[in-house]
Amino acid sequence: MESRVPGPGRQTNLRGRATECVALGGLLRDVRAGQSRSLLMRGEAGVGKTALLEYLISSASGLTVVRTAGVESDMELAYASLHQLCVPLLDRLDCLPPPQRQALEIVFSVSAGVPPDRLLVGLAVLNLFSKVTDERPLLCVIDDAQWLDQASAQTLAFVAHRLLGERVGLVFAARVPGQELQHLPGLEVHGLGNADARALLSSALRFKIDERIRDRIIEEMRGNPLALLELSRGLTGMQLAGGFGLLEVQASASRIQEDFLRRLEPLGDDARLLLLLAAAEPVGDPLLLSRAAAQLGVAISAVATETDGLLALGRRVTFRHPLGRSAVYRSATAQGRRAVHVALAEVTDRELDPDRRAWHLSMAAAGPDEQVASELETSARLAQARGGAAAAAAFLQRAVALTEDSARRVDRALTAAQASLQAGAFDAALGLLATAETAALNEVQRARVDLLRGHVAFASGVASAPRLLLTAARRLEPFDLDLARETYLAAWGAASMAGQGDVVLEIWRAVRALPPPAGSKRALELLLDGMAQLTTDGHATATATLQRAAEALAEIPVDDALRWGWAAVAPSAAVWDDEGMRAISARQVQLARDAGVFAQLPLRLASLALSTSWTGDLAGVASLIAEAESVASVTGTVFAPFTLMRLRALQGREAEASALISKTIEQAHARGQGMAVTNAHWAAAVLYNGLGRYEEAASAARQATSNTFEPWVSTFALPELVEAAVRGGDTDLARDGLERLAERTQRCGNDWALGIDARCRALLSHGAASDDLYREAIERLSRTRLRPELARSHLVYGEWLRRENRRVDAREQLRSAQEMFAAIGMEAFAARARSELQASGEKVRKRTVETRDDLTAQEWQIARLAREGLSNPEIGARLFLSPRTVEWHLRNVFNKLNIRSRRELGDALPRSDTQMAAG
Repeated sequence: MESRVPGPGRQTNLRGRATECVALGGLLRDVRAGQSRSLLMRGEAGVGKTALLEYLISSASGLTVVRTAGVESDMELAYASLHQLCVPLLDRLDCLPPPQRQALEIVFSVSAGVPPDRLLVGLAVLNLFSKVTDERPLLCVIDDAQWLDQASAQTLAFVAHRLLGERVGLVFAARVPGQELQHLPGLEVHGLGNADARALLSSALRFKIDERIRDRIIEEMRGNPLALLELSRGLTGMQLAGGFGLLEVQASASRIQEDFLRRLEPLGDDARLLLLLAAAEPVGDPLLLSRAAAQLGVAISAVATETDGLLALGRRVTFRHPLGRSAVYRSATAQGRRAVHVALAEVTDRELDPDRRAWHLSMAAAGPDEQVASELETSARLAQARGGAAAAAAFLQRAVALTEDSARRVDRALTAAQASLQAGAFDAALGLLATAETAALNEVQRARVDLLRGHVAFASGVASAPRLLLTAARRLEPFDLDLARETYLAAWGAASMAGQGDVVLEIWRAVRALPPPAGSKRALELLLDGMAQLTTDGHATATATLQRAAEALAEIPVDDALRWGWAAVAPSAAVWDDEGMRAISARQVQLARDAGVFAQLPLRLASLALSTSWTGDLAGVASLIAEAESVASVTGTVFAPFTLMRLRALQGREAEASALISKTIEQAHARGQGMAVTNAHWAAAVLYNGLGRYEEAASAARQATSNTFEPWVSTFALPELVEAAVRGGDTDLARDGLERLAERTQRCGNDWALGIDARCRALLSHGAASDDLYREAIERLSRTRLRPELARSHLVYGEWLRRENRRVDAREQLRSAQEMFAAIGMEAFAARARSELQASGEKVRKRTVETRDDLTAQEWQIARLAREGLSNPEIGARLFLSPRTVEWHLRNVFNKLNIRSRRELGDALPRSDTQMAAG
């Protein structure tokens, strides 16, 4: 680790690395010029990545440099590498907003507190780096990135993807990078060319060898610089001259390890023990190493020079090559490893570094050890408090291995499985559940096994998830009715997503058989009752309960909202309550933001975007989609593009919508996601109705409405079915659709439901009855914020009036429709209205949506928030950007809108964003 402002810098000449040095020099120039850059150097062990990093650092004059390296034995300790990288910058923590400062203090064990979400940690690091650049540019160098702990890797990847307007460079070097870093801009580091390899080998040899032997060495080492240098050190002149020492040459990584092992053989016992201690001690703390060596009777000052150059003692203890560390550790006996871990545990501070002490104790244990297992449990809780789910899982897995008592072993295995599930380690979670099942389980433990297995299956996309969760819920009923209810809800969500109607019906029948609560029904119980009635008895019976549930769900406690709030919007949608849908969705988003539960945010943003789409604020929908995708890219959340399909369908963008719909249907069939298929067909029905291709619209709507166990989309698609069937001349299909729709709308009694019902009845009526129903639809929908539905009512009324030869009246309705569609951005429907106007005899000038100089979705997002009065730090916290990056985007916005300040955004942007269709 290093923090400095270099002087002029020494330019190290690296043989055969001109291309790489030019690339690194370009990165430094960009950073100095104010443009952030990230780079991932990939290459096999010994190929020269570390040498290139040293060249980069030596060239970084005028920059603050911080560096760290991943350590294989430290991979289970959450944020260990990030802490090492950030230590020199922690004096700037006070410059961060309090939530961000507290997040870093918790994960770096400076203070205790509620575990912060890892995205909040990422935002804090992003802003910490940005604060450093107020003084001078910052260069972060991370070597051996393949050994970063998961939390550090995820955080640094998050930062790397969000750097834009800062003077920050992040450079990683890795053999095979983890998934978190794979999408960074890359620089492949290959072996040296033959000429440079020959020159390097010749410079390292003190004697002449046969050219044929030299050429064979060059070919087999594939230009790997460290392999060439270590080979020249590890073989005698006689072996090299005759080529006999090359008989066992393998790929360079194993060759290097073999060379290290060969160099260990002549070393004395004390030197080998010191090397083993250094290999087992992940931090590289020379004082800690010295104390541990003293515990074993080794004087580090006397032995350090006897390690044949394998070990370097400086501010940190480092091996000449990372493979040297693993070679030393793996070559030691089990007894030798346990001895050094005991020594390291004894000298590791119990108060300051309890995690590493417990880990060393666990590695020193020769068999079950209850005291160590208990300490590992404590360390797991501390790791969880720092947001390290993967580290907590690792501690708990080791605790299971050290537990002898059968009952404790089961409980610890279940707790470890839960932590592994949270960390995304699904195979490990299943393995731990199998461990638990080797013992005799009581009913509570059996229920926990089923519950965890069901959640693993759901998270993994396994088709058996709904039934596993259903089984778990039934087992939980005698012990924990509240948890059983939440599990039934989760089972329903999984079954609905998969389109397993038979399981949905079974779930709701089980819910209806639950014993009634002792007191008045709470929100969760009302939700379950309403959805169960809806599925088993129909809308007529369920509507009153669903309306009560919608009211109760509007203000559920935060803890409930975070656990099962994803379903809170369901009753409002089922009873056509558009205001309730938007209000509950907006609250769910805000609660997730406030609590820092960012993994839930993409799905909740998608729900809010879908609710917003009914208002016609397509710019707002696009902005929410962009935010959801931005968060999902760092949380790893995967969800079908329901809202994007609806947006493109409403916009009438046939090529984009059709491609997205087809892809979604194909992937959903492959993954068993019935709900995604239903949503795709709904979007297709809207698209084709807008384009006037009614046969295709009717086909899509018929498929969307066939999923009777999906209570929302299958209902929302019924008006599309009625309109498409009427226009296509299939009256019987239209009447069937209207009958099914009326069952869902007439009991609701609100303007959205009754307005849609009146419009669909008008399409199937004649004469004065049609006229009255069209007017009723327009009157009712004009009292709502559902402008697309109002515009569509004007359109179909105008079409009917033209066919009744009432051309003047028709033009009035069609002009209203065309103007509203154009303002909203529904181009296909606007074109349909223009065509009808022209058919009525009116000359029509095409009105298109203003592009506002082609602002991107993210620029629209930032501009909208700035117009609402949010500061750059507040916008950055909302969108996971640094304030400087927000400022960079705003400059682009100002240039495109030809304005100079935030004050002018109110005039430059339409007050109603529905005047623009964002893309």
